[in-house]
Amino acid sequence: MKIMFSAGEVSGDVHGASLAHEILKIYPETELIGFGGDLMASAGVKLFKNFKDYNVMGVWEVIKNLRRILKLLDDLTKYIVDEQPDLLVLIDYPDFNWRLAKRVKKFGVKVFSYIPPSAWAWRKGRAKECTKIADEFVAIFPFELAVYEKAGAKISFLGNPLVDTVKPSMSKVEAQKFFGINESDHVILLMPGSRRQEITLLLPIMLSAAQILANTRPTKFFLPVANGVEELVSKQISNAEIILVDSTRRYDLMSIADAAIATSGTVVLEAALLNLPCVVLYKMASFNYFIAKRFIDIDYFSLPNILANKKILPELLQDEVEPNRIVEEILKLYRGEKNREKVIAELKSACSKLGESGAASRVAQKILSAAST
Repeated sequence: MKIMFSAGEVSGDVHGASLAHEILKIYPETELIGFGGDLMASAGVKLFKNFKDYNVMGVWEVIKNLRRILKLLDDLTKYIVDEQPDLLVLIDYPDFNWRLAKRVKKFGVKVFSYIPPSAWAWRKGRAKECTKIADEFVAIFPFELAVYEKAGAKISFLGNPLVDTVKPSMSKVEAQKFFGINESDHVILLMPGSRRQEITLLLPIMLSAAQILANTRPTKFFLPVANGVEELVSKQISNAEIILVDSTRRYDLMSIADAAIATSGTVVLEAALLNLPCVVLYKMASFNYFIAKRFIDIDYFSLPNILANKKILPELLQDEVEPNRIVEEILKLYRGEKNREKVIAELKSACSKLGESGAASRVAQKILSAAST
């Protein structure tokens, strides 16, 4: 059996690697090929292309890199047609992946969507378009099902894989010792994201907020740095009080920190699973925001708030993302603040909706079943 994965960014690489592990555990003879990252490669996926040279976000950035992206699309299409996998598994990355799927579907390739496009949030018509292309869907959030079921899709929710993977590697005492933190220390994490555009836009604002906080309340600041953006982050850090650590240590830091200032995304949900409150930021280039706000119809943009369908975490959007507003919100989340315990209790309730452990194994079985029929 031959299965092709297509994942175009860091979060997809994590999911793809987990699926690869589980598929090979269930059926070791499976040949896994694909477009992905280093984690997928180490998990047994033979990569045709690595996404790290193609990862861009935003309308203008895509336009600037359009020629390379179209060439990648052509190369992957030819590769899939030549290889004729039993199944193409799309892992998130919708704008690219669904163009790829539409092309190869014409050649009889079966398509499986894991983490389908967010039709529940914007462009609801995409659910119907995607249903014409993909044979089966698996969502990682329960609130995604309704719009796809209405479009006639074969879709299921089998739990969220983060329930299994978001675990600290050390006890609280071990982590405090490792990072040089005393029980009485206040710890704030800065989490600007893994994309270059996010870091460029948001990290300077986070650093300004950290400077104000440092003058307001004694605080230790840690910044987990994603692979591939170390130089970009280091160039912006002039304050020796900001401690840079490898992002693979972020769960250990999350387990002992007071709170975090974070770019909206999966990392905010990871923090929620570890009972870490965040001030959530979302900011994009003005041109991109001008376009996006005309299509997106949601009340909240951070995943814990969407799961709860109410405002648990403070969210700052676009022009609201400025140092003094961040400081105002993060001070309410320091250890010892009355509001913090209420936020943590509500985060636990929201995360309970993510399902039981073992999601990756259940999805792997779905994929193998779809590939063999």
